[in-house]
Amino acid sequence: MSSGFSPIAGNGFSGRTDVVRALFSIWEPLQAAFSKDGATVQIDHSGAIFDRAAISLEGFARPLWGIVPYVMGGGEFDNWDLFNRGLSNGTDPDHPEYWGDITDIDQRQVELAAIGFALAVVPEHFWEPLTEEAKKNVIRYLLMGREHDLPECNWHFFRVLMDLGLNRAGAVYDQAKLSNESFDKIDRYYIEDGWYRDGDPKGELYRMDYYNPFAMHLYGLLYSALQPNDTERVEKYRSRAREFTKEFVNFFADDGSSVPYGRSLTYRFACGSFWGALAFADEEALPWGVIKGLYLRHLRWWSQQPISSLNSNILSVGYCYPNTFFSEGYNSACSPYWAMKAFLPLALPESHPFWSSKEVDLDHVKVPFVSSVPGFVFSHNPKNTVMLVSGPERKDMRFVTEKYNKFAYSSRYGFSIEADYERFYAGVFDNMLAFSDDGAHFRVRERCAVAKVSGTILYSLWNPWSDVKVETWLIPCGPWHTRVHKIVSPRKLSTIEGGFCVPLADFNKDLRFQKENYALVQAEEDISCITELSDTKRTGRVHKPEGNTNLMFSRTLVPQLLADIEPNKEHIFVTAVLASPDKLAAQTALKNPPPVPDIKQLVELAGKADLVGIMK
Repeated sequence: MSSGFSPIAGNGFSGRTDVVRALFSIWEPLQAAFSKDGATVQIDHSGAIFDRAAISLEGFARPLWGIVPYVMGGGEFDNWDLFNRGLSNGTDPDHPEYWGDITDIDQRQVELAAIGFALAVVPEHFWEPLTEEAKKNVIRYLLMGREHDLPECNWHFFRVLMDLGLNRAGAVYDQAKLSNESFDKIDRYYIEDGWYRDGDPKGELYRMDYYNPFAMHLYGLLYSALQPNDTERVEKYRSRAREFTKEFVNFFADDGSSVPYGRSLTYRFACGSFWGALAFADEEALPWGVIKGLYLRHLRWWSQQPISSLNSNILSVGYCYPNTFFSEGYNSACSPYWAMKAFLPLALPESHPFWSSKEVDLDHVKVPFVSSVPGFVFSHNPKNTVMLVSGPERKDMRFVTEKYNKFAYSSRYGFSIEADYERFYAGVFDNMLAFSDDGAHFRVRERCAVAKVSGTILYSLWNPWSDVKVETWLIPCGPWHTRVHKIVSPRKLSTIEGGFCVPLADFNKDLRFQKENYALVQAEEDISCITELSDTKRTGRVHKPEGNTNLMFSRTLVPQLLADIEPNKEHIFVTAVLASPDKLAAQTALKNPPPVPDIKQLVELAGKADLVGIMK
């Protein structure tokens, strides 16, 4: 077991043996949180929007996502007695550790998917040892979960997985009654190019994020592997996964990192579980060596991040370091163990080409990649993939604006959230343009009224207030990207626009440059710059945000541009932004800023451009 700030620190992830070692490095410390009766799992006293019994079920079930594939692949696991006790007691309404009755839209339904998966594929370990009374309770509990209402989202796959377990257990029930409804809804969420909405297509929530790879496609691939005789549905899920592969590969940088975007990032390397799910389903959507490389580099990158507290080796809530500030209301201390989905390829023997192929480096095309359904444009540079965004959004969780609607997200620099919504001049505003009419409160791009794409250029129309109109064009330019903002307001407003955050160096070792229309930070390993390219006058500032506001770094600096705009006039900002871990390349790029775009041509382009797919 590794020590320090991560259970997988020092793991080189060179092949299957290292992945097995990682599985046990993560599982073994968690055992101490299990009660003697197996159904209660408590890491600390923090809570979530659901009750403590559901948190216990979460802690019980999520490790199964890694343990079950390992056992499928012939691995020995010595703790089945603990899981059998927990399953028996957690589903027994007369036991003190009963997980509780299931109601509509209940977190328990989420966790029963892992139990259904385990029952379906390792019944000799997780079903047959139970007493007859325990088996009746387990079937009763799964039926209770499947027969209650589910929300309009990826949860409909949970019913599918529960049914796989129920069928393997020999349960007698009307499967078609509800499973067809779930299959139909999953199909209605599908758009094209491998992308699903995670929700009702008739609603106003354009939800599109990592739930595509670690939920929609992962469950579809599991189903395809376990139900090959459902040929029409299986081919549909496989075809969609193959299409999505072309899109999803662009989220990954050459060093194995991926662009953090949206919610549920505390699941960490679950976002790379898609590559393992392709292997599990024996779906060679890319050459096996390429898939293996994407998978292992991603785990290798995570092995270098401090994802637990000192010497605890318990996965923390957070992303690159423990940080509950970023978490969603549904994140408990047990939630990070959804990362165990990354261990699906352990179901495959060493001889499978996923494991036996030589790892192939990622060779991204050097021109921007346009993902027109969600409204993303990717640029790949060494150790830094940047994703420009005009499209998806959510409205129903905290920090949703920062998680979905910044102009740019980066595999190296992540994104930040705001610590105080009443201190405008203390805001981070990395890759955002913020407005204030009172010097205290502020508005940013919370959602796009219109989002379009033309070639590699993204366009959005947004209204920080109903009477303020902002049009924004996002243009990739090699290591730079350019933003053009056309603003009309009936009243005077103050503005702050930010570039990428970089880590704050100890002992003031970083260099800071700020002047009119320009701000630059040279950190120990990185350079970040923002500059105004037009004749507009803005004040450059290097700002030090509050700690723990950035996903990647606990302390940061961010270059910003500040200006006031006068009422009833059209204002144009032309902003160029650069950030790089390659100082030599950055210094060269700084000498060659992008040209000022033709504003008239951009306006014409906005009229002709296509709506991004999710808004059609």
